Amino acid sequence: MKIAVRMDDITPDMDWKSFLKFEKLLDKYGIAPLIGVVPCNRDTNLMREASRVEFWDYVHKLTQKGWCVAQHGCYHQYTTKKAGIFPLNPFSEFAGLEKEKQKKLIRDGKEMLKHHGIETDIFMAPGHSFDENTLEVLKESGFRYLTDGFGDAPYERGGLTFFPISVKRSDCFREKEGFTTLVFHTNGMSEEEIEGYDKMFAAHRDQFISYREYLKQTPVKRGWIGQKKEWSLATAKRVTVRLIALVRSKSAQ
Repeated sequence: MKIAVRMDDITPDMDWKSFLKFEKLLDKYGIAPLIGVVPCNRDTNLMREASRVEFWDYVHKLTQKGWCVAQHGCYHQYTTKKAGIFPLNPFSEFAGLEKEKQKKLIRDGKEMLKHHGIETDIFMAPGHSFDENTLEVLKESGFRYLTDGFGDAPYERGGLTFFPISVKRSDCFREKEGFTTLVFHTNGMSEEEIEGYDKMFAAHRDQFISYREYLKQTPVKRGWIGQKKEWSLATAKRVTVRLIALVRSKSAQ
């Protein structure tokens, strides 16, 4: 299986120390990822350092070496408790909102990025959560791609092409055909984690591809059965993660 890399929560006030170390690691193995840039971060959980004024110039430099940019929501604020049609998390910046409100958020975010000279037709929903209205607005707003969903190949849905993420990291390294995405959050990433990823990239370097190469893959059609299977997998993963967190919480007491 071929694997692309996606990095979430890229903001001027992110954990720059970890981000720069991970960037260096990707450069070491020649991996050009997709980065989800928040147009105007208002999520205090993502605010790790003082905002850097050179941020937008830095994003441009990353694109010049082959990195791709996705619009990562608008403000990265979870305003609803709706899981949407890809229910990995029971909260969202978009799912559950009226279509016109979603349209304003998405188009405002797009204009903010454009103001900084960044134009993209790839969307990354905060919390992986979105609904049918989100898909309609994205298509109407000029987006073509969405980085989410489960599967072994890009697929079409709602007039958009979805580029799936992995259900389980270990499954990516099995001998099988297809494509997937590994999702990384560098905010708070420890030295031990980075060392572990170094070993992972080294052991499986032939499987990793640039996100630009992933975008070139021909999407497949997906019917309601595939959509139902994806919904079930996402729900099961959400429940499993919640149960693991509860067990760990009790063990720590």
